[in-house]
Amino acid sequence: MKFRCQRVGKSEKIYSILPGRRSKVKTTSFPNSAGVSRLKLFLALSRTPHGLLDMAAPGLSALLWLGTFPPAEMTILGLLTAFAGYTAVYALNDVTDFRVDREKIRSMALPETNQDLDSAFVRHPLARGMLSYGEGVFWMWAWAASAMVGAYLLNPFCSVIFLLACLLEYIYCSLLKISHLRGLISGVIKTSGPVAAVWAVDPDPEPLFLIILFLWLFCWEIGGQNIPNDWADLEIDRKLKAKTIPVYFGLRGSILVILSCLFISLAMSLVIPWVLPQETGISYWIGALFAGFYFLLLPGYRLYRNKSPEDAFHLFNRASFYPLAMLVDTMIGWVI
Repeated sequence: MKFRCQRVGKSEKIYSILPGRRSKVKTTSFPNSAGVSRLKLFLALSRTPHGLLDMAAPGLSALLWLGTFPPAEMTILGLLTAFAGYTAVYALNDVTDFRVDREKIRSMALPETNQDLDSAFVRHPLARGMLSYGEGVFWMWAWAASAMVGAYLLNPFCSVIFLLACLLEYIYCSLLKISHLRGLISGVIKTSGPVAAVWAVDPDPEPLFLIILFLWLFCWEIGGQNIPNDWADLEIDRKLKAKTIPVYFGLRGSILVILSCLFISLAMSLVIPWVLPQETGISYWIGALFAGFYFLLLPGYRLYRNKSPEDAFHLFNRASFYPLAMLVDTMIGWVI
């Protein structure tokens, strides 16, 4: 089937072109393309609200290991590099999934906005035709190049980690209809930033610290982000014959994986102080227990009880704030 697009005002009508037949498939609304509104489309492509929250994880790992703030110039470079890295990788996701996302939108009436942070502006602006494919690719490569330069300046090994993360993101997207184990790759990708941040502030970090850090944030990503996000899209993924953990294990099996990961993540947050080079005050332990309960276990139990897409969104959104809460907890521990 071939498609032809006809723009009328601020809308685009997509028609299927068959011999002797012309049938309308979908009408997509377009926002204003100038000024701030157009900038929001690029930010939506990179899921910037979520990316800004994700930046707390590299900051958390670096500050935990150092026990203090790094030099100002390193802090500024690290923040800029982290922003560029998350912006590029999230854009890579939409660029790689362009055809799949377009299929969802055309055949299943995927809403422009949803209840999760990734849809704060609009869902998949590239697949909706709000941005051209070339614009999306240029945006992705521009930020990727910036992240590479910043990572190399921090530590050449960090640039290697970033390249591997980009490669894994591409593999993750490519496995959508092949294996549910792709979910594990998302955990490695999300953990790569925090691990790189440790290497940025210390060229010879303690391996045991890196292992515990990896398990902590890996389980947070799987139980609090990846599976809940796929849970919310369960029916759409089934129609697409996508391979995700909720599709493979069903709701009962998925909730067991979610709760197991959330408990392990909380446990690792309580274990990691034992391998730090400096002592951790009692306030950290109290804050870690509260953050794990409020941002992970409580919404996880709510999903276990109701098993609804709305509760999956709730867990996803609440868990997105967990690294930021732990970052604040760590800094408060320096004061008290």
